Amino acid sequence: MEVHKAQAFLAVAEELHFGRAAQRLHMAQPPLSRLIRQLESELGAALFDRNTRHVALTPQGEALLEPARELVMLSQRMKDVVRRSQDGEIGRVRLGFAGASVNQAVGELARQVRRRHPGLSLELYSSQFSHLGLERVLDDSLDLLIGRWDFLPAGIDSRLIAIEELLIALPENHRLADREAVAAEDLAEEAWLVLPGGAGATLPNRLNTLAMNAGFVPRIVQVAPDSWTLIVLVGAEMGISLILSSVRDNVPSRGVVYRPLVAEQKPVEVRMIWRRGDDSPALRSVVELSRTVFPGPGEEPGPGEEPGPGEEPGSGAAPEPGSFPGPGAAPA
Repeated sequence: MEVHKAQAFLAVAEELHFGRAAQRLHMAQPPLSRLIRQLESELGAALFDRNTRHVALTPQGEALLEPARELVMLSQRMKDVVRRSQDGEIGRVRLGFAGASVNQAVGELARQVRRRHPGLSLELYSSQFSHLGLERVLDDSLDLLIGRWDFLPAGIDSRLIAIEELLIALPENHRLADREAVAAEDLAEEAWLVLPGGAGATLPNRLNTLAMNAGFVPRIVQVAPDSWTLIVLVGAEMGISLILSSVRDNVPSRGVVYRPLVAEQKPVEVRMIWRRGDDSPALRSVVELSRTVFPGPGEEPGPGEEPGPGEEPGSGAAPEPGSFPGPGAAPA
Protein backbone atom coordinates (compact mmCIF):
# COMPACT_ATOMS: atom_id res chain seq x y z
CA MET A 1 0.00 0.00 0.00
CA GLU A 2 1.32 3.41 -0.97
CA VAL A 3 1.38 6.09 1.72
CA HIS A 4 -0.94 8.49 -0.11
CA LYS A 5 -3.51 5.71 -0.54
CA ALA A 6 -3.24 4.85 3.16
CA GLN A 7 -3.86 8.51 4.00
CA ALA A 8 -6.88 8.58 1.71
CA PHE A 9 -8.26 5.38 3.24
CA LEU A 10 -7.83 6.73 6.79
CA ALA A 11 -9.51 10.04 5.94
CA VAL A 12 -12.60 8.26 4.58
CA ALA A 13 -12.58 5.73 7.44
CA GLU A 14 -12.47 8.47 10.06
CA GLU A 15 -14.95 10.83 8.38
CA LEU A 16 -17.23 8.11 6.91
CA HIS A 17 -18.07 10.71 4.30
CA PHE A 18 -16.29 11.09 0.95
CA GLY A 19 -17.00 14.81 0.65
CA ARG A 20 -15.61 15.70 4.08
CA ALA A 21 -12.63 13.36 3.57
CA ALA A 22 -11.86 15.06 0.23
CA GLN A 23 -11.93 18.50 1.90
CA ARG A 24 -9.64 17.25 4.66
CA LEU A 25 -7.18 15.99 2.04
CA HIS A 26 -7.47 19.20 -0.02
CA MET A 27 -8.60 17.33 -3.13
CA ALA A 28 -11.74 16.85 -5.17
CA GLN A 29 -14.12 13.98 -4.37
CA PRO A 30 -13.88 12.09 -7.70
CA PRO A 31 -10.07 11.55 -7.47
CA LEU A 32 -10.53 10.40 -3.87
CA SER A 33 -13.16 7.87 -4.94
CA ARG A 34 -10.80 6.59 -7.65
CA LEU A 35 -7.99 6.18 -5.09
CA ILE A 36 -10.22 4.08 -2.85
CA ARG A 37 -11.37 1.92 -5.76
CA GLN A 38 -7.72 1.40 -6.83
CA LEU A 39 -6.80 0.39 -3.28
CA GLU A 40 -9.70 -2.05 -3.06
CA SER A 41 -8.67 -3.53 -6.41
CA GLU A 42 -5.06 -3.93 -5.26
CA LEU A 43 -6.11 -5.60 -2.00
CA GLY A 44 -8.84 -7.71 -3.59
CA ALA A 45 -11.50 -6.71 -1.04
CA ALA A 46 -14.13 -4.01 -0.50
CA LEU A 47 -13.10 -1.67 2.30
CA PHE A 48 -16.34 0.31 2.54
CA ASP A 49 -20.06 -0.38 2.23
CA ARG A 50 -21.32 2.78 0.59
CA ASN A 51 -24.32 4.24 -1.13
CA THR A 52 -25.63 7.76 -1.67
CA ARG A 53 -26.66 8.06 1.99
CA HIS A 54 -24.30 5.87 3.93
CA VAL A 55 -20.60 4.97 4.23
CA ALA A 56 -19.37 2.24 6.63
CA LEU A 57 -16.26 0.13 7.02
CA THR A 58 -16.40 -3.50 6.03
CA PRO A 59 -14.68 -6.07 8.30
CA GLN A 60 -11.72 -5.93 5.90
CA GLY A 61 -11.65 -2.15 6.22
CA GLU A 62 -11.72 -2.41 10.03
CA ALA A 63 -8.78 -4.83 9.89
CA LEU A 64 -6.81 -2.40 7.71
CA LEU A 65 -7.14 0.59 10.05
CA GLU A 66 -4.17 -0.16 12.32
CA PRO A 67 -1.71 -1.19 9.56
CA ALA A 68 -2.63 1.93 7.59
CA ARG A 69 -2.02 4.15 10.62
CA GLU A 70 1.35 2.46 11.21
CA LEU A 71 2.32 3.03 7.59
CA VAL A 72 1.46 6.73 7.74
CA MET A 73 3.27 7.13 11.08
CA LEU A 74 6.34 5.34 9.69
CA SER A 75 6.34 7.65 6.68
CA GLN A 76 6.20 10.69 8.95
CA ARG A 77 8.97 9.25 11.11
CA MET A 78 11.17 8.70 8.07
CA LYS A 79 10.76 12.33 7.05
CA ASP A 80 11.62 13.40 10.60
CA VAL A 81 14.72 11.17 10.64
CA VAL A 82 15.96 12.72 7.39
CA ARG A 83 15.30 16.25 8.68
CA ARG A 84 17.08 15.56 11.98
CA SER A 85 20.00 14.03 10.12
CA GLN A 86 20.28 17.13 7.93
CA ASP A 87 20.21 19.29 11.07
CA GLY A 88 22.98 17.24 12.73
CA GLU A 89 20.64 16.02 15.49
CA ILE A 90 21.22 12.34 14.75
CA GLY A 91 24.07 10.38 13.23
CA ARG A 92 27.42 8.89 14.25
CA VAL A 93 30.76 10.56 14.92
CA ARG A 94 33.93 8.56 15.72
CA LEU A 95 36.33 10.53 17.93
CA GLY A 96 39.88 9.39 18.62
CA PHE A 97 42.15 10.52 21.47
CA ALA A 98 45.27 9.27 23.21
CA GLY A 99 43.96 8.55 26.68
CA ALA A 100 45.30 9.53 30.09
CA SER A 101 45.77 13.25 29.66
CA VAL A 102 42.50 13.85 27.79
CA ASN A 103 40.00 11.55 29.50
CA GLN A 104 38.25 14.26 31.52
CA ALA A 105 37.83 16.64 28.60
CA VAL A 106 36.58 13.97 26.20
CA GLY A 107 34.22 12.72 28.90
CA GLU A 108 32.77 16.22 29.25
CA LEU A 109 32.34 16.51 25.47
CA ALA A 110 30.49 13.17 25.45
CA ARG A 111 28.20 14.36 28.26
CA GLN A 112 27.40 17.57 26.40
CA VAL A 113 26.63 15.62 23.21
CA ARG A 114 24.18 13.40 25.11
CA ARG A 115 22.48 16.41 26.69
CA ARG A 116 22.20 18.62 23.63
CA HIS A 117 21.99 16.03 20.84
CA PRO A 118 20.54 12.85 22.43
CA GLY A 119 20.01 11.29 19.00
CA LEU A 120 23.67 11.64 18.06
CA SER A 121 26.08 8.78 18.76
CA LEU A 122 29.62 9.84 19.75
CA GLU A 123 31.87 6.78 19.57
CA LEU A 124 35.13 7.16 21.50
CA TYR A 125 38.40 5.44 20.55
CA SER A 126 41.27 5.79 23.01
CA SER A 127 44.99 5.07 22.59
CA GLN A 128 45.07 6.95 19.27
CA PHE A 129 48.51 8.56 19.19
CA SER A 130 48.59 11.60 16.94
CA HIS A 131 50.57 10.13 14.03
CA LEU A 132 48.55 6.89 13.96
CA GLY A 133 45.21 8.63 14.52
CA LEU A 134 45.94 10.97 11.61
CA GLU A 135 46.17 7.97 9.30
CA ARG A 136 42.79 6.74 10.57
CA VAL A 137 41.20 10.13 9.90
CA LEU A 138 42.60 10.14 6.38
CA ASP A 139 41.38 6.60 5.63
CA ASP A 140 37.90 7.41 7.02
CA SER A 141 38.03 5.04 10.00
CA LEU A 142 37.85 8.04 12.37
CA ASP A 143 35.88 11.27 11.89
CA LEU A 144 37.56 13.44 14.53
CA LEU A 145 40.86 13.29 16.40
CA ILE A 146 42.38 15.32 19.21
CA GLY A 147 46.15 15.46 19.11
CA ARG A 148 49.30 17.43 18.39
CA TRP A 149 51.09 17.91 15.08
CA ASP A 150 53.77 20.32 13.97
CA PHE A 151 52.58 19.76 10.39
CA LEU A 152 49.25 18.59 8.94
CA PRO A 153 48.61 17.40 5.37
CA ALA A 154 46.49 19.36 2.91
CA GLY A 155 43.55 16.96 3.23
CA ILE A 156 42.94 17.91 6.86
CA ASP A 157 41.00 20.76 8.50
CA SER A 158 41.38 21.61 12.17
CA ARG A 159 40.67 24.02 14.97
CA LEU A 160 43.20 25.02 17.60
CA ILE A 161 41.88 24.15 21.05
CA ALA A 162 44.88 24.63 23.34
CA ILE A 163 48.57 25.50 23.59
CA GLU A 164 50.88 23.44 25.79
CA GLU A 165 54.36 23.73 27.24
CA LEU A 166 57.23 21.28 26.83
CA LEU A 167 58.69 20.07 30.14
CA ILE A 168 61.35 17.65 31.33
CA ALA A 169 60.06 14.96 33.72
CA LEU A 170 62.75 13.95 36.24
CA PRO A 171 62.88 11.54 39.20
CA GLU A 172 62.46 13.66 42.35
CA ASN A 173 65.99 12.80 43.56
CA HIS A 174 67.63 13.55 40.18
CA ARG A 175 70.74 15.73 40.22
CA LEU A 176 68.85 18.45 38.28
CA ALA A 177 65.57 18.22 40.21
CA ASP A 178 66.32 21.25 42.41
CA ARG A 179 66.88 23.61 39.46
CA GLU A 180 64.18 26.01 38.35
CA ALA A 181 64.90 25.23 34.68
CA VAL A 182 67.05 22.67 32.87
CA ALA A 183 69.54 23.29 30.07
CA ALA A 184 69.34 20.82 27.18
CA GLU A 185 73.14 20.48 27.20
CA ASP A 186 72.95 19.04 30.74
CA LEU A 187 70.82 16.14 29.48
CA ALA A 188 73.27 14.69 26.96
CA GLU A 189 74.22 11.65 29.06
CA GLU A 190 70.73 10.86 30.36
CA ALA A 191 68.67 7.75 29.70
CA TRP A 192 65.51 8.79 27.85
CA LEU A 193 62.01 7.33 28.09
CA VAL A 194 59.74 8.08 25.14
CA LEU A 195 56.29 7.45 23.73
CA PRO A 196 55.81 5.61 20.41
CA GLY A 197 57.18 7.59 17.48
CA GLY A 198 56.48 7.77 13.81
CA ALA A 199 56.21 10.25 10.97
CA GLY A 200 54.59 13.38 12.33
CA ALA A 201 54.78 12.37 16.01
CA THR A 202 55.30 15.64 17.87
CA LEU A 203 57.18 14.62 21.03
CA PRO A 204 59.79 12.36 19.33
CA ASN A 205 60.37 15.06 16.70
CA ARG A 206 60.76 17.74 19.36
CA LEU A 207 63.19 15.55 21.34
CA ASN A 208 65.32 14.95 18.25
CA THR A 209 65.38 18.67 17.47
CA LEU A 210 66.24 19.53 21.07
CA ALA A 211 69.08 17.01 21.14
CA MET A 212 70.44 18.03 17.74
CA ASN A 213 70.57 21.69 18.75
CA ALA A 214 72.35 20.73 21.97
CA GLY A 215 74.85 18.53 20.14
CA PHE A 216 73.89 15.03 21.30
CA VAL A 217 71.91 11.97 20.27
CA PRO A 218 69.33 10.90 22.89
CA ARG A 219 69.99 7.49 24.42
CA ILE A 220 66.52 5.94 24.43
CA VAL A 221 66.23 3.07 26.91
CA GLN A 222 62.52 2.31 26.74
CA VAL A 223 59.40 3.16 24.73
CA ALA A 224 56.33 3.43 26.99
CA PRO A 225 52.89 2.57 25.57
CA ASP A 226 51.17 5.59 27.15
CA SER A 227 51.67 8.62 29.38
CA TRP A 228 50.63 6.77 32.55
CA THR A 229 53.36 4.17 32.06
CA LEU A 230 55.89 6.80 31.04
CA ILE A 231 55.46 8.73 34.30
CA VAL A 232 55.58 5.52 36.37
CA LEU A 233 58.92 4.69 34.72
CA VAL A 234 60.30 8.16 35.46
CA GLY A 235 59.20 7.84 39.08
CA ALA A 236 60.94 4.47 39.21
CA GLU A 237 64.18 6.22 38.19
CA MET A 238 64.39 4.38 34.87
CA GLY A 239 65.18 7.61 33.04
CA ILE A 240 63.89 11.07 32.16
CA SER A 241 61.38 12.19 29.55
CA LEU A 242 60.30 15.14 27.45
CA ILE A 243 56.65 15.59 28.37
CA LEU A 244 53.74 18.01 27.96
CA SER A 245 52.12 20.21 30.55
CA SER A 246 48.79 18.35 30.21
CA VAL A 247 50.48 15.18 31.45
CA ARG A 248 51.81 17.04 34.49
CA ASP A 249 48.30 18.36 35.18
CA ASN A 250 46.32 15.15 34.61
CA VAL A 251 48.49 12.10 35.27
CA PRO A 252 49.43 11.08 38.85
CA SER A 253 53.16 11.60 39.25
CA ARG A 254 54.45 10.33 42.59
CA GLY A 255 58.22 10.69 42.76
CA VAL A 256 58.37 12.88 39.63
CA VAL A 257 59.18 16.58 39.21
CA TYR A 258 58.68 18.70 36.11
CA ARG A 259 61.05 21.41 34.98
CA PRO A 260 60.94 23.79 31.99
CA LEU A 261 63.88 24.09 29.64
CA VAL A 262 66.17 27.08 29.92
CA ALA A 263 65.97 27.84 26.20
CA GLU A 264 62.50 28.96 25.20
CA GLN A 265 60.70 26.24 23.24
CA LYS A 266 58.05 26.62 20.58
CA PRO A 267 54.72 25.81 22.29
CA VAL A 268 52.86 22.68 21.21
CA GLU A 269 49.46 23.18 19.61
CA VAL A 270 46.59 20.87 20.53
CA ARG A 271 44.13 20.51 17.66
CA MET A 272 40.89 18.81 16.81
CA ILE A 273 41.15 17.59 13.21
CA TRP A 274 38.81 16.14 10.57
CA ARG A 275 38.87 15.36 6.86
CA ARG A 276 38.65 18.39 4.60
CA GLY A 277 35.40 18.36 2.66
CA ASP A 278 33.54 16.12 5.13
CA ASP A 279 30.02 17.56 4.98
CA SER A 280 28.49 15.37 7.71
CA PRO A 281 25.93 17.42 9.71
CA ALA A 282 26.65 15.21 12.75
CA LEU A 283 30.35 16.08 12.51
CA ARG A 284 29.47 19.77 12.25
CA SER A 285 27.36 19.51 15.42
CA VAL A 286 30.20 17.93 17.43
CA VAL A 287 32.77 20.45 16.17
CA GLU A 288 30.49 23.33 17.13
CA LEU A 289 29.71 21.79 20.52
CA SER A 290 33.43 21.28 21.16
CA ARG A 291 33.75 25.06 21.49
CA THR A 292 31.91 24.91 24.81
CA VAL A 293 34.25 22.21 26.17
CA PHE A 294 37.44 23.40 24.47
CA PRO A 295 36.99 27.18 24.12
CA GLY A 296 40.40 27.39 22.46
CA PRO A 297 42.79 30.29 21.97
CA GLY A 298 40.88 31.93 19.11
CA GLU A 299 40.27 30.57 15.65
CA GLU A 300 43.17 31.84 13.55
CA PRO A 301 44.08 29.32 10.82
CA GLY A 302 47.03 27.11 11.66
CA PRO A 303 48.75 24.23 9.84
CA GLY A 304 46.14 22.62 7.63
CA GLU A 305 43.36 24.69 9.17
CA GLU A 306 40.43 26.24 7.41
CA PRO A 307 37.01 27.10 8.83
CA GLY A 308 35.41 23.77 9.68
CA PRO A 309 31.85 22.53 9.24
CA GLY A 310 29.69 25.54 10.13
CA GLU A 311 32.80 27.32 11.41
CA GLU A 312 33.90 30.93 10.91
CA PRO A 313 37.35 32.22 11.81
CA GLY A 314 37.28 34.19 15.04
CA SER A 315 39.67 36.09 17.18
CA GLY A 316 40.73 35.88 20.77
CA ALA A 317 43.68 36.07 23.08
CA ALA A 318 45.70 32.88 23.29
CA PRO A 319 46.22 31.44 26.76
CA GLU A 320 49.66 31.17 28.23
CA PRO A 321 51.55 28.08 27.02
CA GLY A 322 50.90 25.18 29.33
CA SER A 323 47.22 25.92 29.89
CA PHE A 324 44.43 23.76 28.57
CA PRO A 325 40.91 25.21 28.45
CA GLY A 326 38.04 23.15 29.77
CA PRO A 327 37.83 20.42 32.38
CA GLY A 328 40.73 18.30 31.11
CA ALA A 329 43.69 18.14 28.81
CA ALA A 330 44.49 16.83 25.37
CA PRO A 331 46.27 13.58 24.55
CA ALA A 332 49.95 13.02 24.94
